[in-house]
Amino acid sequence: MSALPSSAERPQAQARGRSHADATQYAKFSEKDELLKVLIVFDHPRRDSFCGAVLDQLISGLSSAGHHVELADLRAEGFDPRLTPGDEPDWKDAHQVYSDAVLAEQARMSRSDALAFVFPVWWWSFPATTKGWIDRVWNHGWAYGARKLPHRKALLLGTAGASAEHYARRGADEAMRVQIARGMMEYCGIPETQLHLLFGALGQGSVRQQHLATARSLGESFFVE
Repeated sequence: MSALPSSAERPQAQARGRSHADATQYAKFSEKDELLKVLIVFDHPRRDSFCGAVLDQLISGLSSAGHHVELADLRAEGFDPRLTPGDEPDWKDAHQVYSDAVLAEQARMSRSDALAFVFPVWWWSFPATTKGWIDRVWNHGWAYGARKLPHRKALLLGTAGASAEHYARRGADEAMRVQIARGMMEYCGIPETQLHLLFGALGQGSVRQQHLATARSLGESFFVE
């Protein structure tokens, strides 16, 4: 657990207090709204990868359905996934003020009604940058604990090199659903989550084209209320 700020650190924390309050004013929306503001979190070292092509198709589908899209390209933006002492949760302080970098990401999340993640599956999970983004930004007192996330839906598209049979034989697909859909999204208050693993993504031709079509179709249909 992180210690409370020292007397030398408190003025800076107090100065950030207004930003913290602003960042935690979650987006308000009516249940009658049909179109959503979707924040896409993208994590791949190359924007011109197949994973990047999946992202493009998802954005195309979302845009054609009329949704507003904001992109968080974690690698391109240079997001630092390392959790520093200043962002370590203080379980005794439900109103802890986090770093400016975390407050900026929380403010970006607050502008959205729904979330989407596009990522390559590495070791049966997110890449480290996405995991670090969740570690730092989805913090105690903001995403869980006294407060939960207000987002209606989360869509996860993971490009997977191996086959569906390879994953199923090891229980890896179900493990990812438990870990990510239930252990992260549902735990933080998101009521509806879908994880789509795009198997055989290292191949060429028809398999990839099917995955790209799936990404676009989900962009068009999943977020419609």
